[in-house]
Parts: sequence; C-alpha cells; structure tokens
Amino acid sequence: MSARQALSALLRSFTVLGLLLGTLFVAASLTPSLVPRHPAVQGMLSGLCFAAGYGIGVLVQALWRLLQLPEPRAETMIWRRAPALLLCLGAISYALWRANEWQNRLRALMQLAPQDSAGPFTIAGVALLTFALLLLIGRAFDWVKQGIAARLKRQVPGPVAVLTALGLTAWLFYSIGNGVLVRAGMHAFDASYRRLDALIEDDSSPRPSDPLKVGAPGSLLKWEDLGRAGRRVIAAGPDRAAIAQMTDSSAAQVKEPLRVYVGLNSADTVEARAQLALAELKRIGAFERSNMVIVTPTGTGWVDPESQTALEYLLRGDVASVSVQYSYLASWLALLADPELGRDTARATFTAVYDHWRSLPRDKRPKLYLHGLSLGSLNSDLSHDLHQVIGDPYDGAFWAGPPFASETWNLVTAQRKAGTPAWLPEFRDGSVIRFTAQVNRLNQAPAAWGPYRVIYLQYASDAVSFFDPGALWRRPAWLQAPLGPDVSPDFVWVPVVTFLQLTIDLMLATTPPLGYGHLYAFEHYLDGWAGLTDAPGWTPEQLQALKNKIAARR
Repeated sequence: MSARQALSALLRSFTVLGLLLGTLFVAASLTPSLVPRHPAVQGMLSGLCFAAGYGIGVLVQALWRLLQLPEPRAETMIWRRAPALLLCLGAISYALWRANEWQNRLRALMQLAPQDSAGPFTIAGVALLTFALLLLIGRAFDWVKQGIAARLKRQVPGPVAVLTALGLTAWLFYSIGNGVLVRAGMHAFDASYRRLDALIEDDSSPRPSDPLKVGAPGSLLKWEDLGRAGRRVIAAGPDRAAIAQMTDSSAAQVKEPLRVYVGLNSADTVEARAQLALAELKRIGAFERSNMVIVTPTGTGWVDPESQTALEYLLRGDVASVSVQYSYLASWLALLADPELGRDTARATFTAVYDHWRSLPRDKRPKLYLHGLSLGSLNSDLSHDLHQVIGDPYDGAFWAGPPFASETWNLVTAQRKAGTPAWLPEFRDGSVIRFTAQVNRLNQAPAAWGPYRVIYLQYASDAVSFFDPGALWRRPAWLQAPLGPDVSPDFVWVPVVTFLQLTIDLMLATTPPLGYGHLYAFEHYLDGWAGLTDAPGWTPEQLQALKNKIAARR
C-alpha cells in the first residue's frame, strides 16, 4: 500500500460526526473558565475536548447502527456535510480570534499583566498530539475488543460475545491503568515527596533555641522528625518584637505566640502523635493563653503562613496553635493514597486537646477554635461530631477554601437563603454560619453572632471549592448570575467541555496570584479571624493599617 493510499484509508477511518463535534468542542474549550491558561495547557485541554467530542460522535453513530436506523445516502451526506464543516470552521476561527481577548479579560480580573498572544500554533500542536495519543488508546481498546469478540463468537451468540468482549476489555485496560500505571505513579510521587519532606533547610528553617519552641532543647519533639513543613511552621512565626512593631503595641501588650507541630515521623501511630501534641502544649503552658487553635494542615503538612501570621498579629501573640501532620503528599494524592488517615489524625488530635480543655475550669481555659485550609478544612470539619461537643462546645471554626466534597459546606450551600449566590451564600439569619470572600461580608448578617461561630472564606475563582462533577451535564449553581467578582463574564457553560475546563482548573488552582484561586491572602484571613474572635482591642482603622503594612512589605 502506498503512502497516499495509507493516508486515504486513515482519513476514511474517522467518523465525520465525531470530527464535527470534536471541532465544536475545541472552539468551546477556548472560552475562559476559572483560571488563566498557558497556551500549552490550553492545547492539552483542547485535545481532551476534541477527543471527548469525537468519542461522543462515534458512540452516537454506533448506537444509530445498533438500532438499525436508516442512514442517509452518500449524496445526501455530501450535501449536508458542507454547511456543517463551514459552521465548525467558522466557530473555531472565531474562538481562536477571541481567545487572547478572553484570557486577558480574566487576567485583568486577577490583576495579571496581559499576554501578547494566545499562542495558536502551540495550542494546535499540543491539541493534535493529545488527541492522537487518546485516539491511539481508543483504537487499541477497539482492536482488543474485536479480537476477543471474534474468539467468543465461535462459542456464544454475536450480541453476547460483543458485550462480554466489551466488559473484558474494559476490565483489562482498567487493570493496566490502575494496577500498573497508577501504582507506578504513586510510588514515584511518594518517593519524591518523602525526600522533600525530609529536606532540612538550615537557612530558611533554623533550629530554634528558645525552650518554648518545638524542636528546641527541652522539647518533647525532635527537630529532625517534624518534616519540612513542620520545621517551616515553627521557624517562620513572628516573634514578640515583630508583633509589637507591626501592631504598634507596647511590649507589655504582646506575648510570644506559641506553635506546636507534630511531624509524621514523631511517633508511629496517630494516637501517639496526638498525645505528643497534647504533652507539648502542656509543657510550654499553651492552655494558659487566652486563645488556642487546632490547625489541621493540608496533605503535605503545610500550614498557610498567611493565616497564622494574621491570627498572631490580631491576637498580639496571645494564642497557641497546634498541628499534627498526617501525610507528606499533595492533598489530592493524600486523598487517593489513604483518605481516612487525615480524618483519623484530625479526630485524634481534636479529642486529645478537647478532652483536656473541657476538664479545665471554664474561667481558666482559653477560647478554643478550629482552622483548616483546603483538605485541612475538610478534615477539620470531620474531626468531631455533634454529640461529642454539644454539652460543652468549642468557640468556633474558620475554614478556608473548603474542597467541593466537604459535607457541611455542601449542605449549607444547598440550603442557602433564596436569591443569594452559591459562591457567597447566606445561611439562615447568619447567627452561626457566615461566608466571606475578597470583600469582607461578615458584618452584613441580619442577626448578631451567637455563642458558636463558623466562618467560610472562599474565592469564586477557587476550583478546589467550586469544581462540580455535575458540570458534565448541567450548569453549576455558582455560574448563574450574579457571577463572582473574579469570574470572567465570558465563562459560559457547555456540557462536557465545562467539566473538562474545571478539571484543568482544579489542577491549576494555586497558579493565580495571591488573593485569587486557591491562594488566600493575609488581609482576607485577617477579616475572618477578626470576625471569629471579635478582634479584641482593635478598631477598623487599625485593622486596615495592619493590612496596609503587610501590603507594603510585599
């Protein structure tokens, strides 16, 4: 067979309906979503969308033939293809022409400099490579299925053979993908993150000498066992002098903030790590402070310094925080590897601290709060149940960037007050649960705060919170007007395409600048902590002055 004949046979093997749908999906993929996209990322997304549209076209054609519906004659198909092809070419040309403008309008919302070009050649090249790879996998699947079906047809009727072959092929490909590729990937990620967690950076995380610091002489915890994230938490905190300077306070008004962090290697079991945390809190006199916060870290063990410094400045150091690491993997990997470990660690830590806290006289114990970002928010929410605390509740919780799978967050959002947007809902009278974003809305509730408070900080552009599996077939509630201030007005819902866009956004959630996406800023944390604690000794003007100082430092 000549090269020309081979090329002709290859072109005839494509399904026309699939190519048309794939082209329309590519055009739709160029519209903006929650996160600005680099041309290479856009190319991968467009390739995925092309493959999805093509696959749907192939499925529709196969179903049509399975139902033995009449197919149009060849001359009719030629007459109908021309307008369809022109429509698709027009759609993709228009999308490519507008793509750079769409991306720049989204970038402007996030205070990013405009890009010069959407990179159409990069997009086209990466898209074709992505589609070719997925097409190759799809055709390999079909080849294996047909081979199995041909053998089975000697023993069983044709339809049974085809269905059985389809199931066996799906099982085979799943086993290869999940059992071989995923396992190899997880081992590689585990080794990489383990080495990173063990890395000791003396320049940025020096070992403390103050006996009130974890890992210092006299501490119950070894500096080497804290992990990279834990060492950074302990070494990076502002000291008493820094707090006094930033808050314009006298030395007598400020205390040295206390931070306890227990690393994954500090003990062999979850319970032992929780008890170590409690013992260290007791050793440094943490329960003598006016405030205590149980901070559940992210999957890597990371605690957002923007949040911790905002808390310590606000309370002028009169606070102790405690965190216990449950993983060194990225949050999504931690969920895949062992989704229960984070929950179990959060529960053990809460139980150890809470049981001791409630044993203290009410007028002698600190106010107790919970906090977490991202996966830490989800696990913090799961750290206790109503029956455990209803007799003597802690004072409140502050959860930032709650993942889309968070049960309480989903329940409250679904039961929001009619007319309020899903990205910033109002729940009942606001006496218990309030939401805020870049603009502080915590003081706009119709009712006063009750004795127990829950605050959610979330950005409308945060795909970790607003990824919606249902976007595959329906418009997400948060995409209905009014849109969030950091969501592009050009964002339109397209079945399947929007789901793939949000999947990419989820992977890129930490790439926008601070204050957008999944990167939460000091000033917004400060608003949240002020709402939770009533900001003792602060006026609104003083809080704004502190924000201005932090902004000037950046």
